[in-house]
Amino acid sequence: MNKKTKNNNSRNISIDGLVIAKFSRSVFREMQKGKITAANCTCSVWENFNQTIENLIIWNDHFDRNSDIIYPVKTYKDIDEANSQGKVGIILGWQNTSAIENDLRKLKIFYDLGIRIAQLTYNTQNLVGSGCWETYDGGLSDFGNEVVLEMNKLGMVIDLSHVGPKTSSETIQVSKSPVTYSHCCPALKKHPRNKTDNQLKEIANKGGMIGFASYTPFLPKGSDSNIDDCISAMDYLINIVGEDQVGIGTDWVQDQDISFFQYLQKDKGIGRYVTAPYKAVPPMPIGMSKLSQFQNFVPAMERAGWSASKIEKVLGINWYLFFKKIWK
Repeated sequence: MNKKTKNNNSRNISIDGLVIAKFSRSVFREMQKGKITAANCTCSVWENFNQTIENLIIWNDHFDRNSDIIYPVKTYKDIDEANSQGKVGIILGWQNTSAIENDLRKLKIFYDLGIRIAQLTYNTQNLVGSGCWETYDGGLSDFGNEVVLEMNKLGMVIDLSHVGPKTSSETIQVSKSPVTYSHCCPALKKHPRNKTDNQLKEIANKGGMIGFASYTPFLPKGSDSNIDDCISAMDYLINIVGEDQVGIGTDWVQDQDISFFQYLQKDKGIGRYVTAPYKAVPPMPIGMSKLSQFQNFVPAMERAGWSASKIEKVLGINWYLFFKKIWK
């Protein structure tokens, strides 16, 4: 990157489309050191209504106790404010719609409480549709159709990262707003979570956003992957959909332990293992083991010959413009 861009880097926007760390003051410090302007932070996966409310109470405590580091994001202007204050903008998001149970009215309640992104399903079947690990993808349910339209009405981002291909395709067609794969990889490796070229084109053709997940189980080299491998996979994405609709959604799991992964891997958090249980927490790619290393993407992008404008778009501007289109 040229000297001018490098000097301005601290003022540039860096957005992470998905972080599912064990959130604490030390993690928030790591995010701040990584100059992350804003991040979609998971606050519900398998939780029901009451459990998700409890999680939001914890998040209110985080905001109160760490107001010198983090800033709640509910509109795109809040990203600007977090950036101007040198704080990390926290976008509260879900990886499932289990929190609304069977009551569409609960979406508005959670929107009013600050939820701005929600994934429709997490790996398996729910009342909305099918997850990507479900044996049979039955598509978007009638209730799911209502959920999509209500999210459109509220101005809540629809995430399809863990959603099955048929359910995703039907959602893309039904939604009146662009949707996202907030954290995914191209199908350079066969994996139910990776997206085919056609899936990537389908979401991009409707104005959708794709966040690259630097999660090693999705990458061809697995745990041997490094940050340059991530840039190579991003370039593959960009060759498919263009540089204006690709960002970063690391899927960072900093400070989480193996019991958390086992919870994620079980259907509804308590049932069968959807995937073979991990014996250890998967490592992040070499060169980015901590959230404080987020800006390591920049020299890796430079090594790959990226222009300054391409770097700025993928690092955060594309997410910012996408959120600006969706949020009311």
